[in-house]
Amino acid sequence: MTGFKNFEFVAGLVLIVLIGGAVALSPLLFPDGGRAMDLTARLTAPFAGWEHPLGTDPLGRDILARVVVGGRVSFFVGIVSALGAVVIGTVVGLLAGYYRGPWDMFLMRFADIQLALPFILLAMTVIAIIGPGLDRIIVLMIVAQWVQYARLIRGSVLSLRQAEFVQAAQSYGLPDRKILFGHILPNAMGPLVILATLNVANNILLESSLTFLGLGIDPLVPSWGGMLADGRNYIQTAPWVTIFPGLAIMLTVLGLNLLGDWLRDRLDPLGATK
Repeated sequence: MTGFKNFEFVAGLVLIVLIGGAVALSPLLFPDGGRAMDLTARLTAPFAGWEHPLGTDPLGRDILARVVVGGRVSFFVGIVSALGAVVIGTVVGLLAGYYRGPWDMFLMRFADIQLALPFILLAMTVIAIIGPGLDRIIVLMIVAQWVQYARLIRGSVLSLRQAEFVQAAQSYGLPDRKILFGHILPNAMGPLVILATLNVANNILLESSLTFLGLGIDPLVPSWGGMLADGRNYIQTAPWVTIFPGLAIMLTVLGLNLLGDWLRDRLDPLGATK
């Protein structure tokens, strides 16, 4: 319970619970999915009435509804891509660090090559060739980020494989699968959870950036990046069209980063003494 006295934990938790809760309840709060148009109310200023508390966009669509509904795409991309990268990177890191040898050499050199490729340029090139889409963005993020988890887990395995509890498990004749997933992995989960939390925030930013550039999801689907793109031509006459989705991105990323920092202090033995 001491975590509730920590500002980073409380602030991050409040932001994520509020935003995530609203996004999760969006089908009930806004059954029309933020797609309902009212051209007679286009570009209504925020706080002008209860019908459109955050104003409307150039097509008369409610900004509040689109911000809440659009969060589903960002959270889905951020969480699914991070989980996919965690699974692949963890398996590769466990095998490379435990067995070493040629497989370790090949996988880590391949990882070094991939880390040298800028993600945004790679994503723009691939999406420009095969076309945009939600599934393509998720696959690209997984392919680009599994390397981070693989290197992190490999480093932990290299130190843990010499630990006494691992040697004892080996002496009892336990299969490698049980040693890797039953003894080594649980002791390497701390840094993994921290990196995954921070990567969810990073993935939300990446998805919004690609969608803003027109390389993300279908423009007809409400998303924070798409709303930023829609409002860039109205930044001087109707800035609220851009401000509110931008605030949603900022507060979500801020909340996840605060939770990631708190987790780092709690799970890192050195950080916990600060």
